[in-house]
Amino acid sequence: MLKLWRTIRRIGRVAEPAPPAPAELRPALAPRPAGSIQVRHVDAGSCNGCEVEIGSAFGPVYDAERYGARLVASPRHADALLVTGPVTRNMAEPLRRTHDAVPEPGLVVAVGDCARNCGVFAQAYGVVGAVGDVVPVDLEVPGCPPRPEVIVEALRTLTGR
Repeated sequence: MLKLWRTIRRIGRVAEPAPPAPAELRPALAPRPAGSIQVRHVDAGSCNGCEVEIGSAFGPVYDAERYGARLVASPRHADALLVTGPVTRNMAEPLRRTHDAVPEPGLVVAVGDCARNCGVFAQAYGVVGAVGDVVPVDLEVPGCPPRPEVIVEALRTLTGR
C-alpha cells in the first residue's frame, strides 16, 4: 500500500498543470478595503466538481477563513454570493431571490467555467444561461473546476487581504 501511495504522490506532482490565470475582477471593485466577508454558496445546477474544490478551499489545507472569508447559511447574513454551475430553469428564480436577499452591495462571484459561460452545458434544454445572464456578476473564477488556490485568491481579492 505504501508503494502505491508513493506512486500516486509522484504522479500527482509531475502531472500537475500550471495554475490557471487569476480571477477576473470588475474594475469598479478593485479598490476594496481590507476586512472580512461573509459568503453564501449557491449551486445553480453544477456537476459538483466546483463544490468539491470550494470545500477544499475552506478546508484545513487552504483555509480561506484565515483571509477573512467565511461561509454562512443565510443570504441575509452574506456580503457575497459564490455561485457555481450554469443556471438551470428550476434555479433561475431562486438565484434571483437569493441575490435580492443579500444586503447591498451584494457581490456575486461566478465560480467555474459553467458559471461563466455554461461550459459543457451550453445550449442544454434545461439551462437558462450563465450566472451573468440572470444576476450581475462582479468576479469570475476560471477553471473546470477551478483549483482551490484560485478560489482562495478570488476571495482574497474581495477581502483585500
